[in-house]
Amino acid sequence: MQTPTPTQTQTPTPGPAASGGGESPPRGPAVGPAQAVAPAQAAAPGAPDTGRRVAVIRGESTAEIPVHLLFRDDTGPGPVVHAADPRAPRPAAARPPQQAGPRSVVAAPARPATPVDPRIAERPGPAVPGGVAVAAGIIALAGCGAVTWWAGVLPRALTALLRLPAHPYHGIRLEQWGLLALGATVAVLAFGGLDRGHVGYAWVLSLFGDYRGSVRRTGLVWMSPLLLRRRVDLRLRHWRSEPMGAVDARGTALQVVVLVVWRIRDTARATLAVADHERYLREQVEAAMARVLSQLPADAFHEDAPTLRNAEAVGEALTRMLKEEAEPVGIELYAAQPTRIEYAPEVAAAMRRQRVAAIDAQHRDSVLTSVVDAVDDTVHRLTSRGLVELDAYERKALVKDLTVAFYTGRGAGEGV
Repeated sequence: MQTPTPTQTQTPTPGPAASGGGESPPRGPAVGPAQAVAPAQAAAPGAPDTGRRVAVIRGESTAEIPVHLLFRDDTGPGPVVHAADPRAPRPAAARPPQQAGPRSVVAAPARPATPVDPRIAERPGPAVPGGVAVAAGIIALAGCGAVTWWAGVLPRALTALLRLPAHPYHGIRLEQWGLLALGATVAVLAFGGLDRGHVGYAWVLSLFGDYRGSVRRTGLVWMSPLLLRRRVDLRLRHWRSEPMGAVDARGTALQVVVLVVWRIRDTARATLAVADHERYLREQVEAAMARVLSQLPADAFHEDAPTLRNAEAVGEALTRMLKEEAEPVGIELYAAQPTRIEYAPEVAAAMRRQRVAAIDAQHRDSVLTSVVDAVDDTVHRLTSRGLVELDAYERKALVKDLTVAFYTGRGAGEGV
């Protein structure tokens, strides 16, 4: 008898019970220690799992695949891999389509922001309190008067009135002309740049087309008279639009009136980044309103679904859109609420008839439901208390009579 070596294996032969009705596990020779760790041999069908992977195909090479690659959501083009590459990730299992819930008013996908010159941003402009400018102007005038008195240009009557000693006039020298010119220039600039600042207003200053800053001071303010000033209203304002045309999700023509509450936050952008910020806001309101109202129908006559009658949801979506559009031009928008959404005159009559028909059908359905409930309760009470004994035919007749009586009574009482 030949003893098997550690590098050989013997195939067990089935015994007599293998061909009969019952089966018994075949017995084979003992497996050596070298066979237990050989990666090229297949594990026995009934062998316990030892946690070690055993290759089935000779020469097989595998690689681990990161778990997160099996659940990636991106659908963009990935790296090109060959089918024979053992490192190629397996395609993820197809996900079941999610059931869409009831539609609601939502904002459209985000769009690229409106391009604005980054150099246009509000910053403090050159301005000083008006008292300083007044003092400087008075000092300049006093200096000019002193120069003229010293040169003997002042009349004797004025000199006597001011109780000043008189100086003989020998002409105005060149340095005196320079002092007079300097004083006059300072006085003109000091008094010419004075202005009054009011609460809720600001100035946008520019010089030769270049933005120099914004001034939000109140009271007496001095600004250089060489700068171009543009007055900007910073108060909280509201704008009520005229009836504007739009369509709903079903293509029905609508007339909408919107109330917008806004104010200017960045004076530089509101003045320099757009030609007319008020006109820009009006046009953006019309565009955003058309985008929001086209997502839902104005009315759902025969179904329970979101409609444009939910003024709060429509206002939130409209406000969110307008904030994104108004921010690049320095406008801070607080609220945009539709005050009236109605059908256009050409379809108003037809939609009114459809609405009345839907209300009438809903009313009849509620009346019929209440009648059926009342009939069921009456028949159940009569039979459960033993007041009447009814077979199938009599029960049907009673139900029919009670239904006609209750429905006729409800219709006469409610005017149906």
